[in-house]
Amino acid sequence: MNQRVFRAGSILVSMLSILFLFAVSVRAQSDGPSVYKAKCAMCHAPDGSGNSPTGKSMKVPDLRSADVQKKTDAQLIEATANGMGKMPAYKGKLTDDQIKQVVAYIRELAKKK
Repeated sequence: MNQRVFRAGSILVSMLSILFLFAVSVRAQSDGPSVYKAKCAMCHAPDGSGNSPTGKSMKVPDLRSADVQKKTDAQLIEATANGMGKMPAYKGKLTDDQIKQVVAYIRELAKKK
């Protein structure tokens, strides 16, 4: 009887672990858009165009433009992490994974242009 209880408990723990990992994975995949909206959209606009009151006044670049899109992921990650011009640095405010996900989201914005 104890072996049955142990096996059932092991199976339950395994299933819960799988569900937890799946939930973390789904959350991680959605971090790019949510982080962008929370940290970037005020200046860069929800669509990445820079067409927001703050973006216009600061003359931020259109993230969908060829000039931005031709930059490597490493360059965009560095600019996001360390800041650029009037843009603040997000190193320490966002995780490395969140910054990478924001860069991936910026790539997606260009496809929607």
